[in-house]
Amino acid sequence: MNKTDLIDAMAEQAGITKASAKKALECAIGEIEGALKGGKRVSLVGFGSWSVSQRAAREGRNPQTGGTIQIKAKNVIKFKAGSDLSNAVN
Repeated sequence: MNKTDLIDAMAEQAGITKASAKKALECAIGEIEGALKGGKRVSLVGFGSWSVSQRAAREGRNPQTGGTIQIKAKNVIKFKAGSDLSNAVN
Protein backbone atom coordinates (compact mmCIF):
# COMPACT_ATOMS: atom_id res chain seq x y z
CA MET A 1 0.00 0.00 0.00
CA ASN A 2 1.38 3.41 -0.92
CA LYS A 3 0.30 6.91 0.12
CA THR A 4 -2.32 7.22 -2.64
CA ASP A 5 -3.86 3.87 -1.73
CA LEU A 6 -3.98 4.91 1.93
CA ILE A 7 -5.68 8.20 1.06
CA ASP A 8 -8.26 6.38 -1.07
CA ALA A 9 -8.96 3.89 1.72
CA MET A 10 -9.25 6.65 4.34
CA ALA A 11 -11.68 8.62 2.18
CA GLU A 12 -13.85 5.58 1.57
CA GLN A 13 -13.86 4.37 5.21
CA ALA A 14 -14.55 7.83 6.68
CA GLY A 15 -16.99 8.91 3.97
CA ILE A 16 -15.00 12.06 3.16
CA THR A 17 -13.45 13.44 0.01
CA LYS A 18 -10.03 12.33 -1.12
CA ALA A 19 -8.82 15.92 -0.72
CA SER A 20 -9.90 15.94 2.93
CA ALA A 21 -8.31 12.55 3.55
CA LYS A 22 -5.06 13.72 1.92
CA LYS A 23 -5.02 16.86 4.06
CA ALA A 24 -5.67 14.84 7.24
CA LEU A 25 -2.92 12.32 6.42
CA GLU A 26 -0.38 15.01 5.54
CA CYS A 27 -1.23 16.89 8.74
CA ALA A 28 -0.75 13.75 10.85
CA ILE A 29 2.56 12.94 9.16
CA GLY A 30 3.71 16.55 9.59
CA GLU A 31 2.90 16.53 13.31
CA ILE A 32 4.72 13.23 13.85
CA GLU A 33 7.73 14.55 11.92
CA GLY A 34 7.73 17.80 13.90
CA ALA A 35 7.61 15.98 17.23
CA LEU A 36 10.49 13.70 16.23
CA LYS A 37 12.56 16.67 15.05
CA GLY A 38 12.00 18.21 18.48
CA GLY A 39 13.36 15.05 20.12
CA LYS A 40 9.96 13.95 21.43
CA ARG A 41 8.58 10.42 21.41
CA VAL A 42 5.32 9.78 19.52
CA SER A 43 3.08 7.01 20.80
CA LEU A 44 -0.20 5.78 19.32
CA VAL A 45 -1.52 3.28 21.87
CA GLY A 46 -2.08 -0.11 20.29
CA PHE A 47 -0.44 0.88 17.00
CA GLY A 48 3.14 1.70 17.99
CA SER A 49 5.63 4.36 18.92
CA TRP A 50 8.38 6.31 17.20
CA SER A 51 11.47 7.64 18.91
CA VAL A 52 14.75 9.26 17.91
CA SER A 53 18.00 7.63 18.93
CA GLN A 54 21.61 8.75 18.46
CA ARG A 55 23.85 6.44 16.44
CA ALA A 56 27.51 6.94 17.37
CA ALA A 57 30.26 7.56 14.84
CA ARG A 58 32.01 4.38 13.82
CA GLU A 59 34.59 2.92 11.52
CA GLY A 60 33.41 1.01 8.46
CA ARG A 61 34.86 -0.60 5.36
CA ASN A 62 34.58 0.41 1.73
CA PRO A 63 33.45 -2.82 0.00
CA GLN A 64 35.21 -1.91 -3.26
CA THR A 65 38.64 -1.08 -1.88
CA GLY A 66 38.56 -2.79 1.50
CA GLY A 67 39.88 0.42 3.07
CA THR A 68 38.53 1.80 6.30
CA ILE A 69 36.23 4.82 6.29
CA GLN A 70 34.73 6.96 9.03
CA ILE A 71 30.95 6.90 9.29
CA LYS A 72 29.53 10.04 10.94
CA ALA A 73 27.23 10.00 13.94
CA LYS A 74 23.56 10.61 13.15
CA ASN A 75 20.06 10.49 14.55
CA VAL A 76 17.95 7.50 13.56
CA ILE A 77 14.22 6.94 13.92
CA LYS A 78 13.07 3.78 15.64
CA PHE A 79 9.57 2.31 15.45
CA LYS A 80 8.23 -0.24 17.89
CA ALA A 81 4.94 -1.89 17.01
CA GLY A 82 2.19 -1.86 19.62
CA SER A 83 0.49 -4.98 20.93
CA ASP A 84 -2.69 -4.54 18.86
CA LEU A 85 -0.70 -4.18 15.63
CA SER A 86 1.52 -7.15 16.49
CA ASN A 87 -1.48 -9.31 17.27
CA ALA A 88 -3.23 -8.29 14.05
CA VAL A 89 -0.23 -9.33 11.95
CA ASN A 90 0.39 -12.62 13.74
